[in-house]
Amino acid sequence: MHNDQSMQRMHPGKGKERQKGNYFEERDQQPAQPNNSAPKGRLDSQAILLIIVHTLFGSANALSGTFVGVYLWKAKNDFTLIGWFTLATHLTMAITFWLAGKWVKEHNKMNCLRIGVAISAVFYMLVLWLGANSFQYFVWLGIVQGISAGLFWVAFNVVYFEVTDPGNRDRFNGSVGLLGAGAGIIAPWISGLLIVNLGDIKGYRLIFSISLGIFLLGVVISFFLKKRKVQGTYEWMFPIRSLRKAETPWKRVSLALVFQGVREGVFGFMIALLVYISTSSEASLGNFVLITSAVSLVSFWAAGRFIKPKFRKVSMFIGAAMVVAIILPFFWKMGYSTLLLFGLGSALFFPMYSVPMVSAVFDLIGSTEESARQREEYIVLRELALNVGRVSGVLLFICVISWSKAPLVINVLLLIIGSSPLFSWYFMKKQLSVIKT
Repeated sequence: MHNDQSMQRMHPGKGKERQKGNYFEERDQQPAQPNNSAPKGRLDSQAILLIIVHTLFGSANALSGTFVGVYLWKAKNDFTLIGWFTLATHLTMAITFWLAGKWVKEHNKMNCLRIGVAISAVFYMLVLWLGANSFQYFVWLGIVQGISAGLFWVAFNVVYFEVTDPGNRDRFNGSVGLLGAGAGIIAPWISGLLIVNLGDIKGYRLIFSISLGIFLLGVVISFFLKKRKVQGTYEWMFPIRSLRKAETPWKRVSLALVFQGVREGVFGFMIALLVYISTSSEASLGNFVLITSAVSLVSFWAAGRFIKPKFRKVSMFIGAAMVVAIILPFFWKMGYSTLLLFGLGSALFFPMYSVPMVSAVFDLIGSTEESARQREEYIVLRELALNVGRVSGVLLFICVISWSKAPLVINVLLLIIGSSPLFSWYFMKKQLSVIKT
């Protein structure tokens, strides 16, 4: 739930209960969906705490993560190097998800989340320590970032599944997006001003140091989340076994996730980099993120409030179509004005695409008693599919950029990669029509 990657229940009573479309386990076991004393559709205290931890994690990454690609670019003007750094991150993230699935299934998932946050702090410590030589260790830095993201998101997504239900999942996703956009308004803008006013060395050192402190605060806040019971044994080959079944919606859903990942893998770093290249100013990049995040804040609030399950299919289609359409102005002119137009369009329409996508996938995980009990494995399957898409998108980017850096070639590449949300909608449309009541 990043960064784009960023996006990503029942009320157990005595004995065994069942609510249509959602399944419960015995009270003395780990519930597929935990106790939720809040009124229907509302978020309880544990869900709110999880949102706070996510916001701190996102704020620290917004403060510095936006500028990591720029930092590497300034050290060595090389699209390919940044592509390889991103590829190392996503490959490591996929492996970490698969390995850490056993941890969150059989051991303390909250420690997994905390260590993920702590390793994010280590990443920025390494960047500070290596300084201008960071680009020489881009593969190792990508690996560290991939480990931190993998540990955090596998634990976060499992806990997210446990503290929400189909009645409040869209609201949770909207709240996460809302606060993430709020962090995006302030953090990169402040970072850009600090870098410009203090200079590269002092400015980057300060924002990376602040990020480190925010990550540590996130670890402290996470201790207020309740330790969650564990149950069952982790099945290592579950993703392969699930996709081999003759009749399973996960074949279509996995393809949708792959195409979702294609866009995330490239646009996650490329747009910010293009803004910097067009303006040669971190302050302009900060202003870009501030403006687009302000629009995103409103649109995520609206998506969380108004997109109900019965509207998911049409909402996702409109969102997917529009995030493709806003790439077309690049063919007229690639500059700050068209990049800002793209950013505003993405901020306005991307929540219409992402909120239904995330909610529908997690509703599918909780749709049967068996799948709810194997939520960790399904979450690993989800993330593996996303990372297959991310890796595929970045590999395509590296191949094309290594062949030609002509503006027309880059624009065509962005259009091809940016069209992947339409394929996501195509493979998800049947699942989006399944409405739980």
